[in-house]
Amino acid sequence: MTQAHFPITPLLPELRAALDAHPRLVLEAPPGAGKTTQVPPALLDAPWLEGRRIVMLEPRRIAARAAAQFMAAQRGEDVGQTVGYRIRFESRVSAATRIEVVTEGILTRLIQDDPELSGIGAIVFDEFHERHLAGDLGLALALDVQATLRPDLRLLVMSATLDGERIARWLDAPRLSSPGRSFPVRIEHPPARAQETPEHHLARVTRQALEENPGDVLVFLPGRREIARAHALLENALPSPFGGGAGGERSGEARLGASSPVGRGQELDIVVLHGELSLTEQQAALAPAEPGTRRVILATNVAESSVTLPGIRGVIDAGLAREPRFDPNSGFSRLETVPISQASADQRAGRAGRVAEGTAYRLWPQSRRLEAARTPEIAQAELSGLALELAAWGVNAGSDDTLRWLDPPPAGALAQARELLAALGALGTDGRITPLGRRMLELGATPRWAAMALRAPAELRPLAADLLALVEARSPLRGDQARSDDFRVRVEVLHAWRDRRSAGARGGFDSGAMAAIEQASRGWRRRLDVRTAASGVPDSHATGDLLLHAWPDRIARQDEANPRRYTLANGRGASLHEASALFGEPWLVVLDLRLEARDSLVLAAAPFDPRRLEQDFPQHFRRERALRWNDARGAVEAFEEQRFGAIVLERRSVPVQPEDALPALLAAVRNRGIDALPWSDTARRLRARMQALAGWMPELGLPDVSDAALLASLEDWLGPYLQGKRKLDALGADELSQALATLFDYEQRRQLDQYAPESLTVPSGQVRKLEYAPGEAPVLAVKLQELFGLADTPRVAAGRVPATLHLLSPAGRPIQVTQDLKGFWERTYPEVKKELKGRYPRHPWPDDPWSATPTHRAKPRGT
Repeated sequence: MTQAHFPITPLLPELRAALDAHPRLVLEAPPGAGKTTQVPPALLDAPWLEGRRIVMLEPRRIAARAAAQFMAAQRGEDVGQTVGYRIRFESRVSAATRIEVVTEGILTRLIQDDPELSGIGAIVFDEFHERHLAGDLGLALALDVQATLRPDLRLLVMSATLDGERIARWLDAPRLSSPGRSFPVRIEHPPARAQETPEHHLARVTRQALEENPGDVLVFLPGRREIARAHALLENALPSPFGGGAGGERSGEARLGASSPVGRGQELDIVVLHGELSLTEQQAALAPAEPGTRRVILATNVAESSVTLPGIRGVIDAGLAREPRFDPNSGFSRLETVPISQASADQRAGRAGRVAEGTAYRLWPQSRRLEAARTPEIAQAELSGLALELAAWGVNAGSDDTLRWLDPPPAGALAQARELLAALGALGTDGRITPLGRRMLELGATPRWAAMALRAPAELRPLAADLLALVEARSPLRGDQARSDDFRVRVEVLHAWRDRRSAGARGGFDSGAMAAIEQASRGWRRRLDVRTAASGVPDSHATGDLLLHAWPDRIARQDEANPRRYTLANGRGASLHEASALFGEPWLVVLDLRLEARDSLVLAAAPFDPRRLEQDFPQHFRRERALRWNDARGAVEAFEEQRFGAIVLERRSVPVQPEDALPALLAAVRNRGIDALPWSDTARRLRARMQALAGWMPELGLPDVSDAALLASLEDWLGPYLQGKRKLDALGADELSQALATLFDYEQRRQLDQYAPESLTVPSGQVRKLEYAPGEAPVLAVKLQELFGLADTPRVAAGRVPATLHLLSPAGRPIQVTQDLKGFWERTYPEVKKELKGRYPRHPWPDDPWSATPTHRAKPRGT
């Protein structure tokens, strides 16, 4: 066995002692410390293990293979002896295996199939900081097993950048920290030049990194598409000649002379690294460069942790990653390109300092601030797979969730996931898992696609395997047909490639992607017990007839008035683009949509035979009475409709029943707003007084008559007055006033009249109305002569609120607005008198307004 020293080596005795004394442990160790490959072997002779296996969880397949291969090589063994691995469609284990490296879905199946975890003594959660959904679930299930069935089970959580203190508190576990093996890394933020595209910025910084640093350069990009574009550009931007690979996915070489940034006589490889490469391609990317060769490695965040890339001295970071995002409002989940967290940026930069000093070049402004840590996938992903696992564990919508979560799943997204599972037949009406649901779990596909595959008739199972492989992979289509929204094209091209026929005039395809799809299809065929692969051109409806069972909520019917628009069974709208290959299809099942402000845009769909709906989904049909508000007529209309989900298949008009109209009338009011009601001036003034007094004297506890409050309680105060009516304009203004008045009891009405009177008697003996508005003082408009002898401004609300006086001329025109009548008489009246006495000589303008007789009349003629 090869002995090697890693930074974590001195900590291993303390780690073993901690697990001897405690069943749970948190280990913090940066990349390069050796935690992935040194900790599991160090635990093999622990007394508590008693010869049982250690299962180590790795978030990614590429990391699982690499870790197992490194540990096996240390022992001088082949993979599958003491150290093995299991990932989807691939297993290298034997009866002698003691350390088994698995991916997240495999761990969940181990626990679900054998809750006692027979033969397993420890589970190691590596790179837990990545916070994948399956990792959170696996740890929650393992904690439940430990608490109820296996108190001797050891759980070790290892992380490079996560908050270890928080995890240790949550787990009630000790915490250990190990140093890493790192050298100083200089951080640079080379700015983009004016009018420079991101790709050309990347190419220029790559040349700079090669010039400034010896060794290899690692470039972090969000996905395969960006890697392919960068690869094509770097072939031309870096010194040539370069070798090329098919589809831009192979390494390229450049033989460089003295003027090159690589060095005299050296060669340059451009290497790609992502999770969809074949095992051989991944191993080539992870292997050291040949002597005299430098490499530029274009990688997704698979290179961020878990795997070791030798020889890296420069890191170029685009600062982006592709992550799933689920919108519960739309029910759609998409991969989105998002900024990385500060923790990810630090971890990526650390790759430049693993073997010597290095430099990290960040392609974003230094002023930009990143989130401290990545958002857990459980908080932003579609949760139907999680909900199905929980149901299999015995946690359903009607029971208490006793699992311990570091971050619990969002209640809304989980409820929506359970609704989907019920529609797929995976959950019963009681929320418990059905036999179909258990078979879906055993298959290992996501719930939608598992439902599709398991409901497929025997003759279509080979096609179902192809669909499973195609939907998990990036589209292999290239050229013109890559823009096709007809999903059947992908199936046809796969079968043509499989049958060794040319794709012909339909365009090209990526042969590397096609080989990966074929490999995945073989794996699904084994799981579905299918012996032969599908070939030839399938029946025009075969693909869509299968996809129905994955997307029953996205069954779509063409609108009669607009042939490019479709109504989906979930009630949403979708439209075809102008060059759609699906134009004219009356029925579609939609796989992929781009959300737009109004209707979503169909990106991938397939037609199907509508007769399948009654055969396969009879429970989705219903006949019901529907009410609709006709805004043009201002009336309620009634229909009897046959529906498939939200799709109206047939509609006929029927008479409106009195009991039917009320909900539609109330809905119309809510939709149009409270002002749609026939408010009289009297009713508006009454409501304004109510609102004003409620604000001035909250201790009275008066009802809230704001727009929002009235709309929220329509059934209570307005409903009785709409009973028996079919039109909104049948409600009279007097009825509306009566309805509003019912909100106040006798005592509250008395208080309203006392503290917010409708009018005031002014000194002239006339009654003048007060105008009220919420949040403002009441307005009293009155001729100046009617207030002679009055010194103080009238007040309401038990004297708390002075009225705003609009003092009028004898002609009724405004002279002054004031809340200080006394100050007006003293300071302003003399000027007003001087200006207006000549204009209105028949009206009194006394020198002493305090003692003058108030009047609303002019002086008699001749006086």
